[in-house]
Amino acid sequence: MEMKKRYVTTADDAFRMLRAILTTAVTDGMISKNPCQIKGAGQARSVERPVASVAELAAAVAATPEHHQLALLLPAWCQLRRGEVLGLQRRDVDLLHGTIRVERAVVRPMAGKVVVGPPKTAAGQRTIAVPSNVLPALRTHLKRYVAPEPQAWMFTSTSGDPMLPSTLDRIWQRARRTIGRSDLFYHDLRHSGLTWSAASGASVAELMRRGGHANPTAALRYQHATENRDRAIADALAELANRR
Repeated sequence: MEMKKRYVTTADDAFRMLRAILTTAVTDGMISKNPCQIKGAGQARSVERPVASVAELAAAVAATPEHHQLALLLPAWCQLRRGEVLGLQRRDVDLLHGTIRVERAVVRPMAGKVVVGPPKTAAGQRTIAVPSNVLPALRTHLKRYVAPEPQAWMFTSTSGDPMLPSTLDRIWQRARRTIGRSDLFYHDLRHSGLTWSAASGASVAELMRRGGHANPTAALRYQHATENRDRAIADALAELANRR
């Protein structure tokens, strides 16, 4: 119950997993009945996350030390997850073609050790085109802050190991205070970038590919931005007609 109060979605995910395991146990004849019968459990819906504006992101980046700025630009403009940002190595960046290849993620389970593994989903392994406005920062970061070896980490701790997720969160916490957006978490930068992408006219399939989504459910969260964009298009068409 304590987890349910603090982490609604996590608690519901855990309940669904337990229920599925016990359902299998019933099927296999190991138990006679599934005890997970709490009405309404396992049906949490994520609250709509806040979105940063382009201007707010720019202000937050400007207030951040240069060697950390790219770590704020990548989730917003390239829609990378936190673990994907931390999992980047020099060899994943292709400056000639302006792309980034996502091959791995750095995560740290609660009260656990840092783990380097594949991205969250199979679709997470992808090549992403880097917007031209981010390329200068990417070149500068590679030149000044990344070791020359192909497997050198893009973002490191003082020991040279991959930067800890908690460190990246603290960097963003300081940055968000400068723009007065304490409601924005680091993962909201990715959410903001996907929302911007939807507003620019990206289809659900395009959002799935860029965001590394395994199914359309997550990408459909940004459909409201596409609908807002459709209204803007309709208004522009009406203005065009009024010019006659």
